[in-house]
Amino acid sequence: MSIIYGEHVRLRAVEREDLKKFHEWLNEPEVTHGLAMYLPLSMSDEEGWFNSLAHRNPNEKPFAIDVRKGKNWKLVGSCGFHAIESQNRCGEVGIVIGDKTEWNKGYGAEVMTLLQRHGFETLNLNRVFLRVYADNVRAVRSYEKAGFVLEGRLREANYKFGKYEDVLLMGVLRSEWLTGKKKKEK
Repeated sequence: MSIIYGEHVRLRAVEREDLKKFHEWLNEPEVTHGLAMYLPLSMSDEEGWFNSLAHRNPNEKPFAIDVRKGKNWKLVGSCGFHAIESQNRCGEVGIVIGDKTEWNKGYGAEVMTLLQRHGFETLNLNRVFLRVYADNVRAVRSYEKAGFVLEGRLREANYKFGKYEDVLLMGVLRSEWLTGKKKKEK
């Protein structure tokens, strides 16, 4: 798989050198608030995860997210597909922008748009979906900006920080993506 380029971001293979930043970000409570993580992550855990990537379905290997800074690139997070169902031609996406200095700049929406393009054009999916905590308003807005629509609500489906919270299901169909793509080309 080659690098996937957008206007301000690129998605590339995760490298061992990225692990130090991932470890730092994934132990930051503000970063993990919107993730399914709730326990500290050791560097050994992160290295084990990286080593397991060699045995993973190539279509489900994560991407590192880099943003353009002048002539250079800066690592800001990771994303990718998981739980791809080939018979149903659907896949779930996930993202984390770990570098808090790069939040609220539109990178998340651009990454999700690139993941849709990859899912529909490369992986031949018909549906791309995600789950997001209902109280993660910033993420919901970003996903809506990228074309995801609310498909449902799992009431009190997640227990974190001593309380239950709703999980939203959001998705994009190939037909919706193609319609949006045609509008942008005009």
